[in-house]
Amino acid sequence: MPLFSARVLVSLRPSVLDPAGEATRAAAARLGVDGVSRLRIGKAVDVELEAPDAATARQQLELLSDRLLANPVIENWTLELRDGAAAEA
Repeated sequence: MPLFSARVLVSLRPSVLDPAGEATRAAAARLGVDGVSRLRIGKAVDVELEAPDAATARQQLELLSDRLLANPVIENWTLELRDGAAAEA
């Protein structure tokens, strides 16, 4: 069975406050890095999945992303298959 490699990028929705991002932005200024007007923190999840074909792999990865890896109430996610295809939620 083929092995598919993917990366799921999870980020807070624009309407959700990001205290960690704001703290990091303030720390950047204290380090002397000026000009950072916006900084938001997210996460990247690398996944390797065995599936019979790319369509099945995408379907399973979308299910994982939507129900397990991201909180759909406050987060958005983007799926990147290593073949360059991408899907968004």
